[in-house]
Amino acid sequence: MEYERDLGGRTDLYDQLARIGKVVMHPKRIELLDLLCQAERSVETLAATTGLKLSTASAHLQVMRQARLVETRREGTRVYYRAAGEEVCRFVTALGDLGRARLAEVEQILRALGAGADGTERVTRDDLLERARTGTVVVLDVRPAEEYAAGHIPGAISLPLEHLEARLDELDPSLEVVAYCRGPLCLLAPEAVATLRERGMRARCLEDGLPEWRQAGLPIATGPHAPPAAGTAVGRPDRDTPQRKRASR
Repeated sequence: MEYERDLGGRTDLYDQLARIGKVVMHPKRIELLDLLCQAERSVETLAATTGLKLSTASAHLQVMRQARLVETRREGTRVYYRAAGEEVCRFVTALGDLGRARLAEVEQILRALGAGADGTERVTRDDLLERARTGTVVVLDVRPAEEYAAGHIPGAISLPLEHLEARLDELDPSLEVVAYCRGPLCLLAPEAVATLRERGMRARCLEDGLPEWRQAGLPIATGPHAPPAAGTAVGRPDRDTPQRKRASR
């Protein structure tokens, strides 16, 4: 009888964990979570970004809310969603890492899209910090502007991929460029690097993205883009923006 009671309790526990499994069983819900780990967004924006009908996006978000992976706030008639906590974003990162490690198809797709491990030379976080201290590297955040405003690597320049070609003359051709986006599964940075190299510039991708940078305990700056003053170093907070204490690694 004691064993049966214990078995029933464990079943209840796994039933609760399965609520999270219900979220990640649908690819669009994973995509929505990934976006919400970058920045808060309205239902309308999420629907447009993911190519979903508004009603479909709302239904997916309700499933995610019931699993307590997202939270909401209302502004007038508009509802905004955000990731419920950093542990949610760590889960999304771990899911991507697991997929790359165990599913050969993931790496094959990334390679076919030009973002695989062999397709784009990557820079580690430590290497980027060291290069930034020498003042010989420009760090580009090629995510949408609202994601940059929600959080970015201090000293990085906001240059969304869609505006890159029109603003190439703003970049110093004598400096190496390191581009980053949402993480290893994101295609924005590899596409930016390909464009820069086609124009004869030295460019590489960061090994991962802003979520992994934040999860490593490295500094995060917030606010809309303003061109950094000469000598602004990556890893130091932008002026008048808070810095998160770097955690031991």
